[in-house]
Amino acid sequence: MNLPGLVSATSPAEVRVVRNTALAILGLVVLRLVAAAWTPLTFDEAYYWMWSKHLAGGYYDHPPGVAVVIRLGTMIAGGTEVGVRLVSILLALPMSWAVYRTAAILFGGRRVAATATILLNVTLMAAVGTLIVTPDSPLLVASSFVLFFLAKVLETGRGAWWLAVGAAVGAALLSKYTSLLFGPAILVWLVSVPKLRRWLISPWPYLGGLVALAVFSPVILWNADHHWVSFIKQIGRARIEDFRPAFIAELIPTQIAFATPLVWILGAMGLYALFKRDGGALAARALISATFWTIVAYFIWHSLHARVEANWFAPVYPAFAIAAAVAAHPARWAGRPRRAVDFCQRWAVPSGILLFALLIVQANTGALSGYRRDATVRSVGVGWRELAGEIEAVRARVGAACVLAPDYGTTGWLAFYLPKGTCVAQQNQRIRWVNMPEPSATQLAGRLLYVHESFPGDHPLKDRFGRIERVGEVTRKRGPLVIETYALVVLEGPKGDVFDRSPPPELQ
Repeated sequence: MNLPGLVSATSPAEVRVVRNTALAILGLVVLRLVAAAWTPLTFDEAYYWMWSKHLAGGYYDHPPGVAVVIRLGTMIAGGTEVGVRLVSILLALPMSWAVYRTAAILFGGRRVAATATILLNVTLMAAVGTLIVTPDSPLLVASSFVLFFLAKVLETGRGAWWLAVGAAVGAALLSKYTSLLFGPAILVWLVSVPKLRRWLISPWPYLGGLVALAVFSPVILWNADHHWVSFIKQIGRARIEDFRPAFIAELIPTQIAFATPLVWILGAMGLYALFKRDGGALAARALISATFWTIVAYFIWHSLHARVEANWFAPVYPAFAIAAAVAAHPARWAGRPRRAVDFCQRWAVPSGILLFALLIVQANTGALSGYRRDATVRSVGVGWRELAGEIEAVRARVGAACVLAPDYGTTGWLAFYLPKGTCVAQQNQRIRWVNMPEPSATQLAGRLLYVHESFPGDHPLKDRFGRIERVGEVTRKRGPLVIETYALVVLEGPKGDVFDRSPPPELQ
């Protein structure tokens, strides 16, 4: 068995490496598909699923890449959990191909290429990042192709490959705005390698930049029509207002978890080997180091004033996996470091698969923590299938024409798990839904059912409606654990607009 685009194998051993790599990746994809069928949507996935029903050049939170990925999946497999996640999971295949080819070009040999590919796929960043559909899923594959096309520039010396680099960077920008960091990373690479500095006075890299701008232009046009709100929201995070370096302490522990411990050790050792000029030619070493450290440097700076979420490091993971493979193969070690590399290489894959399986079991059942709360308990929609049935029964009983919620997560879950076609809307933060049609005046004029987390005291909408009546309470559970209790409230007689159309803080 061979993979299209791979350098043709010349020995039985090399054929086995290619075949076993392909089978391993396919096996991991199947495992994720099984997990996708079992695991309810997270609130972010349900929110992005609503985006996918009304594609646009941009959205309040992110560019449109994730919405396109979900739309393609639901066109194939329908509006199910598997349909929402299908294309995201399958994106692991082109991502793996690009990483394999990049490692083979930069460091020569199928073993380092195979190791990089498999190690990337067993990280939780890639395994969960393709299973749970977020902007990081298309970002991972686009980042892999940015590296691949830069490797082709190095391998061939042909300027036309810069156009492909621009297209890949543009695709990455359609996923997340942090992809802008590829620009300075590429500049650092070109400056740090003497033989590559000629590209600084060549038109080709700049033409590639124009290609990236053209691919990204729908997002620019959308923002221009919407007060630049998405740019202001996301890029506005970059300024330091409060110096709080305590957030730096979170970076390494979270990345050890997302990379899985043994892959993280290999990656750290590989980066050290590249720094010590061990394991490859200068241009190859500089490409991996510049891509990794330029982006990481920004997140370290960002952490001086605000929390950096673990998944934000997604664009460096293809380079990090290649660095881990360098530690396992071309880098030279002796004594204790050699034994550490051998141990990590032997157990990284089974331990990564085990961690993924345990995470999926825990997220769905809570059994591993004795049914206590954990980091997944609120974000994964366990219990929503059952909960939606109870809410629908109350909605039908009171004759509510539309269901309202106070936050985008609850809105997304309600829209996905209630019967298809049910009118669902978020009562506030209307900027999140500017691409989608609003409920009709007839639906909003009748009874409304408001679903919100239960709390004592006055209802926050008491001044906006003539009648507010609590008609029920439902609980979302994972096993015996009550995750959330929701109050069901009938709203009638709006005193003006049903929706709170206050502008977001970014525009105030």
